[in-house]
Amino acid sequence: MPKQKSHSSTKKRFWLTGSGKVHRAHGGKNHKAETKNRKRKRNLRQTTLVSTTQENTVKSMMPYKK
Repeated sequence: MPKQKSHSSTKKRFWLTGSGKVHRAHGGKNHKAETKNRKRKRNLRQTTLVSTTQENTVKSMMPYKK
């Protein structure tokens, strides 16, 4: 059986925690940043977890990340 290919952009955008959850960065930090207030931009710097409905989809795109 041949190996599966990992989705290249998924490898760059998501990473796994030690417990197997999927982390992601927030979007919307760069474009039209002058209209967003300081608190909003500061909170967009932080990471968050992928929702449980999308978690299996992201993990299937990175089959060899454990």
